[in-house]
Amino acid sequence: MNNWDQYFFSICEVLSSNSKCFSRKIGAILVKDKSIISTGYNGPPRGVDRCDERYMIDLNLRKEFIRKDIDVFDSSLFVGKCPRRVLGYKSGEGLEWCDAGHAERNCIVNAARNGTTTKGTILYANCPIPCTPCLIEIINAGVEEIIISDLEYYDPTGEFLIQNSGIKIREFKLD
Repeated sequence: MNNWDQYFFSICEVLSSNSKCFSRKIGAILVKDKSIISTGYNGPPRGVDRCDERYMIDLNLRKEFIRKDIDVFDSSLFVGKCPRRVLGYKSGEGLEWCDAGHAERNCIVNAARNGTTTKGTILYANCPIPCTPCLIEIINAGVEEIIISDLEYYDPTGEFLIQNSGIKIREFKLD
C-alpha cells in the first residue's frame, strides 16, 4: 500500500463532502512533489444557486418540467434533489440541465485562478475515469498521472484518449 495514495485519497473523500451536487459527491486534488497545489469538488460555479433552488428562477428549466408533466409548485419534488434525476435522466444523460462543474475540472480551474501551474502534477479523484471533456482538460493541463477509484470508462473516446495521450492512470481503493 502506498501511504501517500491513502493520504491524498482520504483528502478527496473529505473534499467531496462539500460538493453541492445531489447526484454524485466527488473530490479532486492536484499534487506536485507530495504537496497539494489545488483542490476541487463538483458543484455549480461560484455564486450560482444550487440546482435544487434553480427551478425557482430558471424559466427554461421550469418549461422542461412542465413539458414532462412535473408539478413545478410541488417543492418536495425538488428540494435536495438533482433536477436531471427529477426529469428522469440517468447518470451522464440530460447534461444540458446540469450547471455543476466536475471536481477534476474545478481543481484545474482553481489552480489557474490562483496562478499555479498544473504541468507535471498528479490528479487524485474519488471517481471512475473522468469523462471525455474532463480528460481533454486534464491532458492539456499537463497532468502526468490520474489516480482514481475505479478503472471504468464513460465512453470509448475516454479510452482512446488514455491510450493515446501518454498520461498514466491507475486505480486506488481506500481501505
